[in-house]
Amino acid sequence: MRHKPKMGLALGAGASRGFAHIGVLQVLEENGIRPDYIAGSSIGSVIGALYASGVTPKMMEGISYNLNAKLAYDLGFSKRGFIQGKRIEDLIKLLTKNKDFKDLDIPLAVTAVDLITCKRIIINEGKVYKGVRASISIPGVFQPVYKDEQVLVDGGILERVPVNVVRQMGADFVIGVDVAFRGIHRSPENFIEIILQTIEVMQLEIMNYSIPKGDILIYPELKMINPLSFDDLEEVIEAGRRAAWDVMDKLKSTLNLNSKKDDTSL
Repeated sequence: MRHKPKMGLALGAGASRGFAHIGVLQVLEENGIRPDYIAGSSIGSVIGALYASGVTPKMMEGISYNLNAKLAYDLGFSKRGFIQGKRIEDLIKLLTKNKDFKDLDIPLAVTAVDLITCKRIIINEGKVYKGVRASISIPGVFQPVYKDEQVLVDGGILERVPVNVVRQMGADFVIGVDVAFRGIHRSPENFIEIILQTIEVMQLEIMNYSIPKGDILIYPELKMINPLSFDDLEEVIEAGRRAAWDVMDKLKSTLNLNSKKDDTSL
């Protein structure tokens, strides 16, 4: 009897740089690699939700090129955040076909952080679009999601690339995709970028202590990409493709080694 190792895919936070996840998914599919589990934080939750709902990476690429930031973002100028998030919530609801987590093609978990308890929250029940809306709530930018006694904000704050989450889901090994800051920022041009870059500095320090050894990590080269702009999406997606190809030999070798290690006969 053979035991096939379960592969988890952890898609990290990084605002619009997260569209590089699309390029990574394209290359994985081209090589016949499909995850058994997906976990996503922030923009990683968006891409993960679409993929788990049956939207192909090629379809995602086409959708991304037709996105209009002005239409996706509804300015609210509330003291809780200046983007209400209703428009993007409606878009995610449409693209995920209003599915519940239990109805997805691939098991998915998305992460948020509860400001009341200061704990990471794993969301894997109920409507997918509601979970994603909580996961993308960048503090000071998007208004938080209020659920019961919780105040939910961006899941990337405590775990930028949710490798630990997808491992808890049952993955034997994890591919993590990190699309965010790794040490060099462009000069911020507005207060939103200052907020994002401040969060990323904290995330980087946390990340130094939260990535388990042995995972395969993919790092698209995106250091000079504006995380708030949709103008360079073709370049961003291509960066994801290049980074995925860079680790493909190692990934295939790991898959083969794990298969031999875990194979047993009765």
